[in-house]
Amino acid sequence: MPGPMGGRRGPAAERAKDFKGTIKRLIAYIARDRVALVIAVACAMGSVAFNVIGPRVLGQATTELFQGLAAKVAGTGSIDFAKIGTILTALMCLYACAAGLNFIQGWLMTGITQRVCYRLRQEIMAKVDRMPLSYFETTAVGDVLSRVTNDVDTLGQSLNQSVTQLITSVTQLVGVTVMMLSVSVVLAGVTFLTIPVSLVCVVLVVRVSQRHFRRQQALLGKVDGIIEESFSGQTVIKVFNREARSLDEFDVENRGLYDSGWRSQFTSGLMQPIMNFVANLAYVAVVSVGAFLAVSGAITVGDIQAFMQYVRNFTQPITQLTQVSNMLQMLSAAAERVFEFLAEPEETPDAPARELPRCAGAVAFDHVRFGYVPKKTIIHDFSCDVAPGQTVAIVGPTGAGKTTLMKLLMRFYDVDGGSISIDGVDVRDMPRADLRRNIAMVLQDTWLFKGSIKENIRYGRSDASDDEVYAAARAALADHFIRTLPGGYDFELNEDASNISQGQRQLITIARAFIADRPLLILDEATSNVDTRTEVRIQRAMDALMQGRTSFVIAHRLSTIRGADVILVLKDGDIVESGTHEALLAQHGFYADLYLSQFAEGE
Repeated sequence: MPGPMGGRRGPAAERAKDFKGTIKRLIAYIARDRVALVIAVACAMGSVAFNVIGPRVLGQATTELFQGLAAKVAGTGSIDFAKIGTILTALMCLYACAAGLNFIQGWLMTGITQRVCYRLRQEIMAKVDRMPLSYFETTAVGDVLSRVTNDVDTLGQSLNQSVTQLITSVTQLVGVTVMMLSVSVVLAGVTFLTIPVSLVCVVLVVRVSQRHFRRQQALLGKVDGIIEESFSGQTVIKVFNREARSLDEFDVENRGLYDSGWRSQFTSGLMQPIMNFVANLAYVAVVSVGAFLAVSGAITVGDIQAFMQYVRNFTQPITQLTQVSNMLQMLSAAAERVFEFLAEPEETPDAPARELPRCAGAVAFDHVRFGYVPKKTIIHDFSCDVAPGQTVAIVGPTGAGKTTLMKLLMRFYDVDGGSISIDGVDVRDMPRADLRRNIAMVLQDTWLFKGSIKENIRYGRSDASDDEVYAAARAALADHFIRTLPGGYDFELNEDASNISQGQRQLITIARAFIADRPLLILDEATSNVDTRTEVRIQRAMDALMQGRTSFVIAHRLSTIRGADVILVLKDGDIVESGTHEALLAQHGFYADLYLSQFAEGE
């Protein structure tokens, strides 16, 4: 379903997931911090071990107290408070050591998980720079943002809690089992009878909740995509009175997110009351059997007290393991979405670095064939030789392939057949960075970032001085309006540069091209967003900019390209006519019809 701005949204809500594969990949990823992880695991196990020993020591103190009371009542002795004090002191030391080790493992695990999140965000951003342009043209921005923010945050939080709880729960389960067997095999056997019931409950709940957690993460990405589209497209939405439809579309996905979120949280929340019920059953059974054993003298009062604590400590890790299973579902769903993005196809391998001089500007298109979709060719057999310093205008109806040719020249896409060369070197044999270092581009859709106007102009060449920035702005006829703004060149643009006009934004991008000073220049409808009077002034500046440079000018306003050295007329991906403005008009062909139709429309 298209969004309010016509963009595509996130992935399908239901998708086959590889839980085991994702966890294995995540473990291999965490293994980079194996030293810290091993220390954290050791500290967690030590902390649990000290806590597990505690009830048995406390039971000794209780037994000593009851024996002392019994001796005092019988008149054969008294309470040995010194011995009890020694036992309690040892108990306090055990709990202090447990707390200290728990603090260390918490500190280490927090560092590990945050480093994992840091590396994932770094890798995602690095991945963005290696992605082909086709990915950004077919994927919703909100979905990618959701993977960088929501999914990475969910992964970090779940990882920190699940790893720690998994280690401590397993260690506590093993330790408590050993201690219970050492106290009473009979009572331990009664407690173990609850394990099958617990496992059955866990398996049933996990199977149901896992499906809903996956759907929840996928729908969250779709909702983020709709929000991003609606926020960035508010002007268009309001102009066409599409507020209600936009809200309806959002409500559909939001209800789906609500439904999957409610179901996942409800089913996972069932684990706690179910496990508490099982634990209470075990508690009642142990109390009943323990009472008979105590009466028969088979067990001491202190051992009963210790065992009762162990019963709680035995069911607690089982409950925690069920919670860990929930977190692992969230963790795997989030991690898989992140790893899916990192596994997306990248640009074809770059050419090896080579020493290339500043190009002269000779460009050759040799039987170029290309299609965005396999078996759907839009440029069939395009050939053209451009001499250094020539100005080539490319005209034709919408969809003729004008902008596509420039994308191929910039290697945003690679040709399916034929070749494009600069100074005799195939662009596929040039490193992309070296190729694009020779080309400046001004697009119809301006892109400015949050920052000062000076910083936005300097984006074309980071080492440019302030004087060079001012000179570029004057050449682009932007100096006057910039100096009228509060702060002048230090005027701060907001996030989408909406605090200046569309025409002013275009002038700044033209100044950016001036300061870049590249031998090849691409102007894709560069003057389409300015008024006619400003267009004439900018055209004079453009003429100066194009002097000595090989320039490609894509224009729908044919009056702006009269002075081009050669005009290529495209139709359905092929050159149907070529020549100068006067020569093409004299042919009374397709170009002449286009040119005259603009004046007829103007009338």
